[in-house]
Amino acid sequence: QVQLVESGGGSVQTGGSLTLSCVISGDTSSTYCMGWARQVPGKQREGVAVIYPGDGRTVYADSVKGRFTISRDIANNTLYLQMNSLKPEDTATYYCADDSLSVVRGIISIVAGFGSWGQGTQVTVSS
Repeated sequence: QVQLVESGGGSVQTGGSLTLSCVISGDTSSTYCMGWARQVPGKQREGVAVIYPGDGRTVYADSVKGRFTISRDIANNTLYLQMNSLKPEDTATYYCADDSLSVVRGIISIVAGFGSWGQGTQVTVSS
């Protein structure tokens, strides 16, 4: 069983930056893919960024390319999401995921009923 705890959310103005952290505990030796997703009330959760622990390859949703960076600190079992040039449309609850995301033809999708999720951290961007 893998546990994930996010932190680092908050309120910023348009153009600001935030760094989200996700501390991961448990057995991740078989993890294929880690990442971040976000959700706003009334909408489906959407994948934002993915990193493959095996080779460090990263994939981003088109909406965040060039602005967000996903990274991993293996020694501290922590996953990060550096978010720059934030926009009001980035406002959402952000969730850390372990093997709950997949990438097909460059599109990040949610894998329902598989893997583990954190409890989420709120990001609010005001105009």
